[in-house]
Amino acid sequence: MLARKEGAGRRLLVSVSLTALHRNNVMPASALMNVMIAAARKAARSLARDFGEVEQLQVSLKGPANFVSAADHRAEEILFTELSRARPGYGFLMEERGEVEGADRTHRWIVDPLDGTTNFLHGIPIFAISIALEREGEIVAGLIFNPANQETFTAERGKGAYLNDRRRLRVAARTELSASVIGTGIPHSGRAGHDLFLKELRAVMAASAGVRRMGAAALDLAWTAAGRLDGFWERGLHPWDLAAGMIILREAGGYVTDADGRDGILTKGSVVAGNEAIHRGLLKLLKTAGAETDLAATPAD
Repeated sequence: MLARKEGAGRRLLVSVSLTALHRNNVMPASALMNVMIAAARKAARSLARDFGEVEQLQVSLKGPANFVSAADHRAEEILFTELSRARPGYGFLMEERGEVEGADRTHRWIVDPLDGTTNFLHGIPIFAISIALEREGEIVAGLIFNPANQETFTAERGKGAYLNDRRRLRVAARTELSASVIGTGIPHSGRAGHDLFLKELRAVMAASAGVRRMGAAALDLAWTAAGRLDGFWERGLHPWDLAAGMIILREAGGYVTDADGRDGILTKGSVVAGNEAIHRGLLKLLKTAGAETDLAATPAD
């Protein structure tokens, strides 16, 4: 199915056919991953229709510069229904619906139906569905799908990470920050941490080959896993922004921690990612920038 977006002299053809997911597979998708793919495919059809009519979407204001569209709710409802039907009793943590306890307390889906909502609402084809499965407190599977270009990033613990089930993902091999392109997220209006971010950005810009801001943290992590970005950092995120990307990146051989270098990503909402060398270099830069911020905030005697 194709949906056409026309406006401001540009056209975008969006296809949600996922037949490419099943061609030339490196390895057959597991029963669990097939469940996740099927749910994402169905939700993607809804997103594609809305993306084709983005100028007519009904939009409500959820917070300063943080919009939620009718598309968000429709996609989330589809994902909730499909995943509940396939795995009855599993709990949920979802962006719009929040925490939903299930009869099975050992399993929980962590879902973002539309990561990159602001991109979506402006007709920018960088947005994604993100689904992760948590088992007994550990993320064991993740899927990130961008309906605009049909790219699906998947991983299961111990089985590696893949693009469209056919290409094995590996993080980039660069070890010098000076040759690396680093992704980030810029805190928008209403989000704290602008002063710290500017100091971090200045430090990373000075040390790297460039900084990119895509506007969808799940895809930033997936692109780091694919070697398109050499590293990524951001603060002020939510578990549904991060859970799927964490396991995809780790299964691609990457390192991912919170901004303190620890494993509090889902609770602290900060993330630093890359291969071992880039991850280490980023942590050092961010620590230095944070120390400068603390010093500047300390009142003089």
